[in-house]
Amino acid sequence: MNLRRDVFQAIADPTRRAILLLVASQAMTAGAIAANFDTARPTVSKHLHILTECELLRQEQAGREIYYHLNPKKMKEIADFIEPFRQMWDDRFNKLEAIMKNYQANQ
Repeated sequence: MNLRRDVFQAIADPTRRAILLLVASQAMTAGAIAANFDTARPTVSKHLHILTECELLRQEQAGREIYYHLNPKKMKEIADFIEPFRQMWDDRFNKLEAIMKNYQANQ
C-alpha cells in the first residue's frame, strides 16, 4: 500500500518549515541543511524524506551529492488553499478599520 503524507501534516512541524525556508533561497545538501540544526543527522534526514515524499522538496543528484530544491508548484498549491482564508481575514480587518475610523470621526 503506497501512502503519501499530507502536505499540511508535513508543514505542521517547525523543523520542516525551517528546512523549507533554508532551501527556498538555494539548493542545499543534506549535510548543509543538518548543519543548521542542533539535532542528529538521521533526524534531519527523516524530515527531508517526509518533505520529499510530499513533493515539497525535490532531489537532484550532482556527482556524489544530492541537492534538495524547493518545489514551487507544490508550494503554490498550499498558497492557493490558504488564499481564501487570507482574503476573508483581510475583509474582516478592513471592515473593522472602517468601523474604527467612523467611530473616531464621531468622537
